[in-house]
Amino acid sequence: MKIAVLGGGNGAFAAAADLTLAGHEILMWRRDEAAAAAHRAAGGMIGVRDFTGDRQVRPALITSSLASAVAGADLIVCPVPAFAQPDIARALAPLLTDDQVVFLPPGSFGSVLFAKAMHDAGNHAAASFAETGTLPWLARKQGPHSVRISGRGKRLPTGVFPQCRTDSALRVIAAAFPNAIEPCGDALSAALMNAGPIIHPPLIVMNAGPIEHFDRWDIHKEGTQAAIRRVTNRLDAERISVRDALGYGPPHFPLADHYAAEGDEWMYGRGSHDKLTGSGDWHEHLILRDHRYMREDIQIGLSLLVSIAAMAGVETPLARGFLTIGSAICEEDFDKSGRSLETIGLAGVGRTTLQALLRDGFA
Repeated sequence: MKIAVLGGGNGAFAAAADLTLAGHEILMWRRDEAAAAAHRAAGGMIGVRDFTGDRQVRPALITSSLASAVAGADLIVCPVPAFAQPDIARALAPLLTDDQVVFLPPGSFGSVLFAKAMHDAGNHAAASFAETGTLPWLARKQGPHSVRISGRGKRLPTGVFPQCRTDSALRVIAAAFPNAIEPCGDALSAALMNAGPIIHPPLIVMNAGPIEHFDRWDIHKEGTQAAIRRVTNRLDAERISVRDALGYGPPHFPLADHYAAEGDEWMYGRGSHDKLTGSGDWHEHLILRDHRYMREDIQIGLSLLVSIAAMAGVETPLARGFLTIGSAICEEDFDKSGRSLETIGLAGVGRTTLQALLRDGFA
């Protein structure tokens, strides 16, 4: 299958490497022409390290031309931070054609944002947009052109926009991620499965002191203590309450399962937390204000959760609290700069209208 991979970060390199190893034709787009040119000049290879050892793979194309990367692609995988999505959505909007599938792992309701950008650009191609609740890899770049993959997704709850194209879109995605995709309904259901805004806000906020004090800090090892886990579970209960209020049934994939020694498996499967901390890749220098957990998971992820909860009539005091504290840390109003129904362009949309939109797409 011909697959475009958009981005140059941990997820994009893991995607390009893994999907090349699986035998797909990978067209890798990097926004930075200098970085793309340097990669080509170095031979165009990606080094990938996982539990089987070290390998070198070569994507079919590395380019800074978005049009060249997505032309003729069956699947467009965009594993970039949520704060990078709006610019890419606008650039991609006029280029999409019938039957192409855009996959955002994870999405933070980005599937609707991408679809609206295409609609606003006047492109009425029958494209599909899908998102899932987490990145399909535990991955960290080890250099400019190499990546370590310490875990792979096992049950990725995935929703499609518009929902009426679910069957055809999931067939394409499942061809790239066999035995890993689990349908969870529409795009909002998938957005409310996003693990990042639940796991990461307690980690980044409740470890703010050590992060600013120590030069290097493993937020997932030293930073994941019992008190933080208890808060994470309560925050996750708010997420599940919103899902319940909107009529999304189980499984809700509670985040407690990520740490449990037994029970249902999802996300990366049993022992994934130990693999993550055991790799040592997250023992690093952290910049509190700019960290992805702050900018993607609090500023965008929690502002979205609070906005959806308000529409559903559900109180989310912890989500609201972390959003407020994050705003104070960054001296910025995340309610205004984050992601909500209003900032997406759906201000005033009620549940009935939103459900019809999720089902049928933009007319």
